[in-house]
Amino acid sequence: MKEYKYKINGNTYKVAIGEVEDNIAQVEVNGVPYKVELEKAAPVKVVSTPRPSAAPRTQSGEKVISKPAPSANGGYAVKAPLPGVVLTINVKAGDTVKAGDTVIMLEAMKMENAIHAGRDGRVASVNVGQGDSVLEGAVLITIE
Repeated sequence: MKEYKYKINGNTYKVAIGEVEDNIAQVEVNGVPYKVELEKAAPVKVVSTPRPSAAPRTQSGEKVISKPAPSANGGYAVKAPLPGVVLTINVKAGDTVKAGDTVIMLEAMKMENAIHAGRDGRVASVNVGQGDSVLEGAVLITIE
């Protein structure tokens, strides 16, 4: 029997719950036994969600790390990691950048996100303008 103590309107009640068969529970309140009828709840349907698969690994067991994809003209595309609005563009075509330099500030989910150059090089093209809305994966800047 499980026992609980409740305080209701300043009064203390000692409640013990015994067997529960179908929807009838044997309950004892301050030593007085009661049969309590429980509401029948709608049946609960358990849905199993698929587990996420593990991150891909190489044959040696190391994690696969994605590199910036080369664009059609041989340069590297700096892509939007998530949908958002372009706040500022810190480079223009012809500028030289180093890997890790902040090239664009993107607002997403009311937060400012710094978008960095993926490698050293020269900015070949800027494909967005300040205030533009971009989707995840959109090419923002091309570096050659």
